Amino acid sequence: MPAQWLEVRAHLGEHRHALAVKAAAEYPDIPRVAGTPLLTSPGWTPAAPIPLDAIELRYRKDSSFSDITDDLLPCTADGGRYRSYSAAMADLAAPAVFQNRSTYRLLEADLAAGLLTFGDGTYFDGIDVGEACAHEYAARELGLVGELRLRSAIGDPCDPSRRPTNVAISTLTLRLDRESGDATFYLHWRDPQRVGHAGGMYQVLPVGIFQASGDEPGNVANDFSLWRCMIREFAEEMLGASEEHGSPIDYDAWPFARSLTSSARRWYLGMGVDPLTFATDVLTVVVIHAPQFDSLFGGLVTNNDEGRVLEGLPFTEENVSRYVHDEPTQAAGAALLALAWQHRETLLQQGLHN
Repeated sequence: MPAQWLEVRAHLGEHRHALAVKAAAEYPDIPRVAGTPLLTSPGWTPAAPIPLDAIELRYRKDSSFSDITDDLLPCTADGGRYRSYSAAMADLAAPAVFQNRSTYRLLEADLAAGLLTFGDGTYFDGIDVGEACAHEYAARELGLVGELRLRSAIGDPCDPSRRPTNVAISTLTLRLDRESGDATFYLHWRDPQRVGHAGGMYQVLPVGIFQASGDEPGNVANDFSLWRCMIREFAEEMLGASEEHGSPIDYDAWPFARSLTSSARRWYLGMGVDPLTFATDVLTVVVIHAPQFDSLFGGLVTNNDEGRVLEGLPFTEENVSRYVHDEPTQAAGAALLALAWQHRETLLQQGLHN
């Protein structure tokens, strides 16, 4: 049984992009973001970019959810069965970065009112459902199962009441040259040996699960902010900084956080769900003028804990189309690039005049 599980896991890792594109067809009645495979709910994606600070967050201590079991889990050495998909991964196929930290779990999304409501969750909540469903889909492709029972049990993947929904914040970072009006964007190649999700695919930069910097109550309250989470990811993914910034973090006293906050124009463009893994992403854009960007990110890394950072690419129709349509780009990244190109006049002209 472990050998078969590993065979399916390997097939999933090698064909994630193709499987995600194909899995979107399982949901013919659910809208997609900008013609990409990313699934969305009506009202999640506005007609025009919204300033990120206009999104209100609320916290509700409500994490009740009935677990979905999976008989595809392999047997342990003593003949029993792994209790969860994350437990099987930890023993049989653990990536370098694989920790079960607490998260802010999405409970409700009312973007018409500019409101997101969160409760308590853990990182492995998403693995145990999302990666298990992706595994099941890959197993069907290999002819090992006939029905997608787990996927069917969840139903609408854009309904956060149907499953534990962790949210990642995906950010397209644009370096804007005021003089020429040209912009540059940055991508990340996610190393499948280092990450538990979306390995072997391109993604925008930075991206991080919406979670506190630490599990202590003071951190959970202090870090309950989309922008504060993004600040930490900028430091870690683009500069290779450690995750240790104090507990709780004093963002007003952290020089990098102060400089980035004063330099960055930040926007909410939408939210969507990966059709294969059900990974849910808030789609954001950050625009920074070239001198400030170069001051902040002069030490831009070429590699980090999760993969390889590509050199800046010109924000042109050709490059956007390439990574939306032709390269194995994660669904959220492809959707965000497509949306940003649609709204480029708003994003770049606003940046030029501020």
